[in-house]
Amino acid sequence: MSSTKYIFVTGGVVSSLGKGIAAASLGRLLVERGLRVTIQKFDPYINVDPGTMSPFQHGEVYVTDDGAETDLDLGHYERFIDRSLSQVNNVTTGRIYLSVITKERRGEYLGSTVQVIPHITDEIKGAIRRLAPDHDVVITEIGGTVGDIESLPFLEAIRQFRQEVGRDNALFIHLTLVPFISATAELKTKPTQHSVRELMQIGIQPDILICRTERPLSEELKRKIAQFCNVDFGCVIESPDVKSIYEIPLKFHAQALDDEVCRRLRLETKEPDLRSWSAMVDKILSPAERVKVAVVGKYTELADSYKSIHEALVHGGIANEAGVDIQWIASDRFTDQEAAGELLAPYDALLVPGGFGVRGVEGMVEAIRWAREQKLPFFGICLGLQVAIVEFARDVVKLSNTNSSEFEPECENPVIHLMASQQGIQDMGGTMRLGAYPCPTPTGTCLPSTACVAPGCRRTGRWSR
Repeated sequence: MSSTKYIFVTGGVVSSLGKGIAAASLGRLLVERGLRVTIQKFDPYINVDPGTMSPFQHGEVYVTDDGAETDLDLGHYERFIDRSLSQVNNVTTGRIYLSVITKERRGEYLGSTVQVIPHITDEIKGAIRRLAPDHDVVITEIGGTVGDIESLPFLEAIRQFRQEVGRDNALFIHLTLVPFISATAELKTKPTQHSVRELMQIGIQPDILICRTERPLSEELKRKIAQFCNVDFGCVIESPDVKSIYEIPLKFHAQALDDEVCRRLRLETKEPDLRSWSAMVDKILSPAERVKVAVVGKYTELADSYKSIHEALVHGGIANEAGVDIQWIASDRFTDQEAAGELLAPYDALLVPGGFGVRGVEGMVEAIRWAREQKLPFFGICLGLQVAIVEFARDVVKLSNTNSSEFEPECENPVIHLMASQQGIQDMGGTMRLGAYPCPTPTGTCLPSTACVAPGCRRTGRWSR
């Protein structure tokens, strides 16, 4: 029998409370205790993956080494537990149903009536078990909010799962909100009580409550929550608003969350050494200097569209003991060189990230041209690099009628083309070349002296120069 332990993280009251950060923070604490940890996200939407979803609706699509298009929370998981994840770490309702229907068409159910219980729930439980080999702990975040009809099959599956593996091997953590009512200057526990009651109605009793709050929870308030939600007093954990998400593991450890988890799951581990993590947080909160970076893109109205860009800049600042002040600027605002100068003059660097479609591309050209001529440090990623090539071809090489064939298929001198492997592909979902692959540097070019090309860099896109 497997000795793997399982932790399930659910959320209530409202969405966007930070279940992903809570799961990742707990994962970090368990990694620091010497455990082999992986984290999984269940998303209740019917898309097979988020690859075709608008960044305005869902935030960025996080690409893993194996080329999977996944939820942005997987980026948090990887950054916190320092492990590469893959397709099996992100499962959607669409992927579950696609698998079940495919099996039914192949006749694998031997004529049975295919139903949510047991067939859908069994498929979900199988997705959990697939992560067990080589891991001491599997943390599974259930997307959505308790009470949503979409997440019911996942909640039923984890209820069954705990019955199957035993109470010493599975743990339920529920993340909820304790709102502050400014009119009465009070923190209210009723939403948490109702959220837990909703969870208990489907057969799940949380072992630990993590309470998001903008004000500290008093001991009296914690005891009230414990009493009405049927959990131990020491299992009511406060998750306060913080300046940096990387403070959360330290906040949880200060309240002995990892001690409680290990005790309930009968995990014998060493004490965590959080000195290096604390030092990293200190660098984030009190940097020796600050730099200002402008990010010029198509989806800047929702910062989560570029979550990994944000975190990469933050981590670059950590390595250089600098705070990075990021300003998101819509590329549509760059109408000409005068506008570009006014918008970019206050900044120390320019970054142009990826995107799809022609909207805003000419604005990127103006921004990149101004940065090149004014010698403002510039970094182009995916579409950003392609637009930089277009700008150079137009303004330095002086090629006439040049563009990317993505935006102007009939242009005279296209410098960006659809890759040969993408020719003739009509489906949009899961068809791009993605993930980590060897990318050797050509000999006889200036590239080795100006850039470091990792042997396993992640690539997203259909277009190349």
